Amino acid sequence: MRLIISLFAFFIGLALQGPTFVHAEPLPREEIENFVIPPYALGEPLNDNGVWSLLNSGGAEAGYVFETEPLAPLPGFSGAPINIMVMLDLEGRFIDIKLISHNEPIFVSGLGEAPLRAFLEQYQGLSINTPMVVGVPYGHDAGGTGVTYLDGVLKATASVRIAHESIMAATLAVAREKMQGIQASPPARPNREYGEDLTWDRLLDEGIARHLVVTNAELDAAFAGTIWAHDDPEAAADPEGLYLDLWLVDIGAPSVAKAVLDDDAMADLERFLTVTPDAEPLLLIERARHGLVSEDFVRNTAPDLLGAIQDGLPVELRDADMIFDTRPEVPEGVAMILRVDRRLGFDPTREWDLQVKALRAHGMFQPELGYETFTLTYAAPERFYVRDEVAKPRPAWVDALYNRQGDMIALAIFLPLLFLLLGPGMNRLADHPRYTAIRLVILAGVLGFIGWWGQGQLSIVTPLAVLRTVIEGGSFAYLLYDPFSLLIWAATIIGFVLWGRGLFCGWLCPFGAMQEFTHHLGRLLRLPKWEPSTKWDERLKMLKYVLLAGLVAAVFLTPDRIDKLVEVEPFKTAITTFFVRNWYYVVYAVFWLVLGMFTFKGFCRYVCPLGALMSIGGLLRGPDWIKRRKECGSPCQLCKVRCNYGAIKPSGDIVYSECFQCLDCVSIYNDPKTCVPLVLKSRGKELHIPKAKEVRQ
Repeated sequence: MRLIISLFAFFIGLALQGPTFVHAEPLPREEIENFVIPPYALGEPLNDNGVWSLLNSGGAEAGYVFETEPLAPLPGFSGAPINIMVMLDLEGRFIDIKLISHNEPIFVSGLGEAPLRAFLEQYQGLSINTPMVVGVPYGHDAGGTGVTYLDGVLKATASVRIAHESIMAATLAVAREKMQGIQASPPARPNREYGEDLTWDRLLDEGIARHLVVTNAELDAAFAGTIWAHDDPEAAADPEGLYLDLWLVDIGAPSVAKAVLDDDAMADLERFLTVTPDAEPLLLIERARHGLVSEDFVRNTAPDLLGAIQDGLPVELRDADMIFDTRPEVPEGVAMILRVDRRLGFDPTREWDLQVKALRAHGMFQPELGYETFTLTYAAPERFYVRDEVAKPRPAWVDALYNRQGDMIALAIFLPLLFLLLGPGMNRLADHPRYTAIRLVILAGVLGFIGWWGQGQLSIVTPLAVLRTVIEGGSFAYLLYDPFSLLIWAATIIGFVLWGRGLFCGWLCPFGAMQEFTHHLGRLLRLPKWEPSTKWDERLKMLKYVLLAGLVAAVFLTPDRIDKLVEVEPFKTAITTFFVRNWYYVVYAVFWLVLGMFTFKGFCRYVCPLGALMSIGGLLRGPDWIKRRKECGSPCQLCKVRCNYGAIKPSGDIVYSECFQCLDCVSIYNDPKTCVPLVLKSRGKELHIPKAKEVRQ
């Protein structure tokens, strides 16, 4: 028994380490609808990545609704992505952004979710065409720079940056595909195996190094007619002088980088790209008085005077924070290397625009800032890059299967073994001297592997969803998105034919296993047993059918409240969320587990609506599989007395709708030292079976 308790404690410890995160499938329609704010309504799905159309109050298309995780599963500190719901209008403005789920430690066990939700509120009304930076503005007034600064969260800057990048990556993916008709394809990445001997002159001849020159006169012309027209005395004093003398080279291709960087800088760049392989490095050299960045610029952040646009959408630039030297033939000046994340959709081989902001300040005490933008168009040569082949997307259910292939293999091994134990090996299993210990070890595995690890706790939610789909019409494809649970459902249905409800309720239900462990704990603590009378036991067993009927009725009458009504099952609290929920859910789940220490599996026997459905499914059962003797029930009542489920009638017949396949009665039936008819037979005696007349008397 100590071994069993230790094994049980081991699985509890395993569960408390936290769940295993896999790439999540998009949320179903009923869950996404909960995030859509009136007067908007959810339209039809537009693809398999969780992108939906958004309708206005008149039913016309108003924008798009999508999750960030399926489109941009950037991992957070927990290893799991931060999943956020985005509502975007047709002009590219954020209507609303809401948090769906996350596991960032600083918010889970520290600051709480309020600061993260407040951070997300800042996006409302902003346009994706406006560069956005998480941080604080530098200088007197950042408003004139054209950059929108989003206030971060103290102690959680990295987490909110991850959230911001997830939002922008997912939003730009939707904008490229849906708003401009551009089909998303794998961006080009540098071919690390391709090489050429290049020089600075060849870079100039082929347009790989590009040049942007702006004179002071051109700068004045750009500000002409504005309040900033005469706010640059240096420009007025030297009209032919240069304000901007900028060189731009994409050094993502090794051959190009070797042509402009010295050996030490090249080695540093290689080390940088090893750590950040998805970064596209850009070399900028400025030889005039613009200087690339303002005096308040902070290294390793987004440059405040530079921006980039591709396909009409902003591209985030960030300082690579590298100190380097160039080759002698390369022009000298203020030089920096910026990086762009190709994972966010940037394609270096397609044309994009580098935008250089020229700032001017008007006024002395509280200067008003204004800017004009000068643009340099760039595209890297295709020959230095490769593209991953555009694979035909696999069906979502295939991806779901691949994501859980390890768990599926383990489950596919476990289930046939369990079928063999309960079928051909049933008598050998039931007769084993340590049968109880073996059963509890199997249940510990079910609780740890199927329940806490695999999240395979079956629930009444699935049958109700199927019923709702039948009523409303639609696809049943969502059933394939959880192949682990689907395999358990398949085994359960096969079990209906072979044994009735017993396979799942007695051997595959994680919460049922938890109750069985609390029952044994109660026996170890010598707590008193409390069982209702036979009459009340029969009455209470009808309650689960009433609850099932109520839930089915709710599907027709109040489908929007199903999510709350199914909380009659404590499975989500005890298995899915590991008791990390609101206190009243936890108290409810713990109540049934504590009750199990006094009343054997009270929830399963009296309340579980899924158990009621399993009982009905058990009507598919074939022949009676538990053997009975003529003496069973009259006069021998041993099996009935010892049946914890009350699944044996006084007549000795098995009530298969209440049988959990615990095999206790099979153990008694086969044991010549326990079964009363066998004991008497071994002594040369026979049980007196009263005749009907004697019974009446």
